Amino acid sequence: MNKVNFKDFKLEQELLSALEKLGFHQPTEVQQQVIPFALKEQDIIVKSQTGSGKTGAFAIPICEKIEIESKNPQALVLTPTRELAVQVKEDISNIGRFKRIRCAAVFGKQPMEMQLRELKQRVHVVVGTPGRTFDHIERQSLDLSDIKYFIIDEADKMLDMGFIEQVEAIIKCLPKNRATMLFSATMPEVIQKLCNQYMIEPKVIEINSESITAKSINEYYYEVEENEKFALLNKVIYIENPESCIIFCNTKEKVDNIYQRMKDRGYSCGSLHGGMEQKDRLETIKSFKRGEFIFLVATEVAARGIHIDEVSHVINYEVPMEKESYVHRIGRTGRAGKLGEAITFVSTKEHRYLNFIEEYIGYTLEKRDIPSEEVLEKAKAIFKEKGSRKPKLKKDSTFALNKEITKLHISAGKQKKIRPGDIVGAITGIEGVTVEDIGIIDVQDSFSYVDILNKKGELVLKALNGGTIKGKKVRVEKAMK
Repeated sequence: MNKVNFKDFKLEQELLSALEKLGFHQPTEVQQQVIPFALKEQDIIVKSQTGSGKTGAFAIPICEKIEIESKNPQALVLTPTRELAVQVKEDISNIGRFKRIRCAAVFGKQPMEMQLRELKQRVHVVVGTPGRTFDHIERQSLDLSDIKYFIIDEADKMLDMGFIEQVEAIIKCLPKNRATMLFSATMPEVIQKLCNQYMIEPKVIEINSESITAKSINEYYYEVEENEKFALLNKVIYIENPESCIIFCNTKEKVDNIYQRMKDRGYSCGSLHGGMEQKDRLETIKSFKRGEFIFLVATEVAARGIHIDEVSHVINYEVPMEKESYVHRIGRTGRAGKLGEAITFVSTKEHRYLNFIEEYIGYTLEKRDIPSEEVLEKAKAIFKEKGSRKPKLKKDSTFALNKEITKLHISAGKQKKIRPGDIVGAITGIEGVTVEDIGIIDVQDSFSYVDILNKKGELVLKALNGGTIKGKKVRVEKAMK
């Protein structure tokens, strides 16, 4: 395809600035194909693998078409997991940051009160899991009357998790005059039926259909019995010496077991599975993204939709029982043009699952011999030398974006009858500051947050601190990260 630039889509300057600072230099193939149709508000079906840039494919046109002054949500995105909902919310918020787009995430196991408070304010985009989204619709805390865009992300995963009926119930509550976009790695019959029933002459876009797995991943396996897998894991870690590695297991019990054994041996590691508290899961993902530990032992919850840059290795400690899961697991590595390694441990009992996977991906995985003791000893010394160094923290992709934005905490909110307009009035009264320098304002009960753009944070902080808003004395400080 010819080289396409984001400017070719005639996007607003605020979006182009945010994309540049986020490191989005050129649109991916899925973005090139989807964005023009999405901007025309056409129904679209996209068959695309994980890691293809599909979040940007719908987030960019949504942010472009949002009318900032409109009070009700204009886009609804459904995701199968809480982690993916948070990820998509962050992506949309970052892309729409300079345009002042507010995005809320609603999902289970988070206090309803917190979400109700957020939805009472002006929110442009809502991202949610089907169950909690439908709860808000029934409570009438989510107004769908102005929805222009409806996105179903990871539709096949929705089907696997039994959410399709809830998705249909939500569709029936939406305005008829809307654009619907469905993204799925596979297209089962039930998903196809959903498209036929609720979409109008959709544009069908298929990406990388000739190759299910990425060409940038080296895939191979070891034959090993179950009781010898942990010993092999240690050997593979010494030999491969990964910079960042996800170790996949099939159950949360196995994750806890392997994590504890690795921790006992002094490995830099964390764990992630569905049995953990939501805040612990989100904190684990953040810490792994920052590079605070090297090994993440996880179930399938880490296989879909969690964008973690620079994962050098994926190890399937257990062969996934579903062939599609293999593709999603190994899709965590080999991203952004970098080479990745995908290693699978296969016991005698698991061979039939490996056969299903090979039939599905259309080729045979390379079998490797277990490393010799001589090779192992040399590798062990190098690994231990590297292990004595402090972990190298990864650069956050939002660093350049956040450098120009200062979030301020103001010690007054709704209880003191402070409204967003009062905060705007106080800030624009400062010499050298205009309304274009004010970003998202979040007024809560006893305090407020405001984003100050264009590197004018220090100026506003100095002028406002100890001053008054609406005649009330306030304390202003930089918000905690």
